[in-house]
Amino acid sequence: MINPIVKTIELPDGRTITLETGKLAKQADGAVMLRMGNTMLLATVCAAKDAVPGTDFMPLQVEYKEKFSAFGRFPGGFTKREGRASDAEILTCRLVDRALRPLFPDNFHAEVYVNIILFSADGVDMPDALAGLAASAALAVSDIPFGGPISEVRVARIGGQFVINPTFEQLAQADMDLMVGATYENIMMVEGEMKEVSEQDLLAALKAAHEAIKPQCKAQMELAEEVGSTVKREYCHEVNDEDLRKAVHEACYDKAYAVAASGNTNKHERQDAFDAICEEFKARYTEEELEEKGPMIDRYYHDVEKEAMRRCILDEGKRLDGRKTTDIRPIWCEAGPLPGPHGSSIFTRGETQALATVTLGTKLDEKIVDDVLVHGKERFLLHYNFPPFSTGEAKAQRGVGRREIGHGHLAWRALKNQIPADYPYVIRVVSDILESNGSSSMATVCAGTLALMDAGVKINKPVSGIAMGLIKNAGEDKYAVLSDILGDEDHLGDMDFKVTGTKDGITATQMDIKVDGLSYDILEKALLQAKQGREYILGKLTECIAEPRPDLKPHAPRIETMTIPKEFIGAVIGPGGKIIQGMQDETGAVITIEEVGNEGHIEIAGTNKKSIDDAVRLIKAIVAIPEVGEVYHGKVRSIMPYGAFVEFLPGRDGLLHISEIDWKRLETVEEAGLKEGDDIDVKLMEIDPKTGKFKLSHRVLIPKPEGYTERPERKGRRH
Repeated sequence: MINPIVKTIELPDGRTITLETGKLAKQADGAVMLRMGNTMLLATVCAAKDAVPGTDFMPLQVEYKEKFSAFGRFPGGFTKREGRASDAEILTCRLVDRALRPLFPDNFHAEVYVNIILFSADGVDMPDALAGLAASAALAVSDIPFGGPISEVRVARIGGQFVINPTFEQLAQADMDLMVGATYENIMMVEGEMKEVSEQDLLAALKAAHEAIKPQCKAQMELAEEVGSTVKREYCHEVNDEDLRKAVHEACYDKAYAVAASGNTNKHERQDAFDAICEEFKARYTEEELEEKGPMIDRYYHDVEKEAMRRCILDEGKRLDGRKTTDIRPIWCEAGPLPGPHGSSIFTRGETQALATVTLGTKLDEKIVDDVLVHGKERFLLHYNFPPFSTGEAKAQRGVGRREIGHGHLAWRALKNQIPADYPYVIRVVSDILESNGSSSMATVCAGTLALMDAGVKINKPVSGIAMGLIKNAGEDKYAVLSDILGDEDHLGDMDFKVTGTKDGITATQMDIKVDGLSYDILEKALLQAKQGREYILGKLTECIAEPRPDLKPHAPRIETMTIPKEFIGAVIGPGGKIIQGMQDETGAVITIEEVGNEGHIEIAGTNKKSIDDAVRLIKAIVAIPEVGEVYHGKVRSIMPYGAFVEFLPGRDGLLHISEIDWKRLETVEEAGLKEGDDIDVKLMEIDPKTGKFKLSHRVLIPKPEGYTERPERKGRRH
């Protein structure tokens, strides 16, 4: 008989979340089934007993997978089986990883694998907001050392009110969409997008999220108590020599502090200087001794370097490259450096450089999104590439990694709401990082803004971005908030807080915190300091290009849009697509049509104005209602003994009777010189009310011969 342990959490709006353990996946170190409504996630965690020799970091791997069967769907593709992780799944993995990773003990180096699987969904509740809670609960019921529990919630502002874990339908109405991860005491991770909100609004959202997270953490503590997993496993993953640690500090600290205070702006020269201090200390030992002591010396020296950098900032207000805490590195940028793309730019800030390009496309270039719960199309794409040469590394470039997907997504969120909703083009921005030393994602936002304006995209407002850092030692009141952080300040510091926005408010943010006890006062100071930095950078962007180019590049596609009544969609497409394909062949334009409500929305794209105008003319002719008395330019489709059938509007033929071809009497149609394929102007004389047939005339459009009199029709003449 299975007796699972269950805990229930009530959300502010009355919905409930249940955590159940002891029933499924019992061979894992920890396993919890989370349920909210009909959404169910199974989270498992397994950790190796020992660390791989030589490991001096936390080898954590988080996997999140949505099963298509969870929503009663078949996967696409030939195999009909779930394949590589989608971008949405990878982004959820990153959200969970970033909240969990800082809370493992510094000296715990065993491999840890967290797997979260969506087994059931109803399309109402959003499972990504529940993944962090499920993962932490699995850790809570295991014996794996962990400084949690944590939980994550999505907070949205809808109609001025904060809603925790909104449904898909509710989120569509929100002007703020934030994912927040936190322990009971501290916020650990933030990521989200906003529609130009103030710093105070963002802080209010964080507070609302944290209040919702606290009962979720408490429920996990109670669950761990009932399971009996509050005592964690013992481990010994590091060999330490305290005398050696002391010797490294005494011999190296002053020298490392001198390098930290030198203000060298070249990161490679600076790092070489740091490395030389460590190598000088190692020279005291033989090669045999270094086989044992070398890894410990490296670890202890890393701590010395970290302490020197931090004390230099806290005590002197002096950063590694000599800047003050609020200084922004030198910026230069250029709009339109590349002739081939539809738009391009270079943005350089210190030793970070992004080259961005913009490509404009038609509806046929839309990205099809076919995830388990999200279906649709994307018209604005942003891709971020981080090649090894950008940091001077000599290694091969592999496929797109999780970091690249995450950084690109942040920049995408920063810019996407500045693209007008009715903009007819599909847009792809690509940011290639050519140099990197801190916040290449924010450089991507700036370069993307410049490239969009260079392409002539009528963005609502320019967007800039900045990465903020924090230095705060435990037990000290003194702290420093750093603007425009270096890579080393990110690695050795306590916070990486990225903020993007226009002149009127924040559009996106991402924050990772590595220190306990970060107060809202410090967060507010960081946000206000970030605002000053954003505005300064925004000024540099608008100095480069003040507004979007007045027109597209000559080689960019031109697009015109039009709407037609819904009942004419079939007529424009034609049987088997014959009509629309014929128009594309005739004009050279690309024509796409889709049903939107009670209308047909048509996009016409071409490389020149004539092809677009010709396509518009043909489409208007199809949807035009024939009017008696109107003159049309038609084409002879067939010749009969009694006249000719003329297509005077696309898909509409009328009879041009032999007697209506000319004022003179004709015995045969051929006497008039008409043949199939000829163009001819005709006037619509009559529409038969019973049959709907059209009677045309050409003779009324030509001068009547002088002295002309009508003759009676000959008896027996065939009509």
